[in-house]
Amino acid sequence: MRLCFAYLQTRNVTTDLALDAVKNAHLNVQDTTGIILHSDLGSQYTSDLFENYMTANGFIHSFSRKGNPYNNACMESWYNRQRLHSALGYKTPQQVEDEAIQAA
Repeated sequence: MRLCFAYLQTRNVTTDLALDAVKNAHLNVQDTTGIILHSDLGSQYTSDLFENYMTANGFIHSFSRKGNPYNNACMESWYNRQRLHSALGYKTPQQVEDEAIQAA
């Protein structure tokens, strides 16, 4: 299984911003055929522009049903070990948790 992560952390995610994030991730991968991109059901991800790009480049778009976010947990778990947060002093949530456990 091939997964693509194009994480956006902003209050106003537009279709153009979401598409730019996927295009930037696409720069690092020559063949995107069969790569699964998981998102929520936001209008930016379900727009024709976004879906057309995904289809044209062979991505498989995955998202939960409305009100059923359970399959987001595995994606969020991945991010919590990788994604730096400015509010956490540019550490990952996992690093902050590990430091708290060591300090206890």
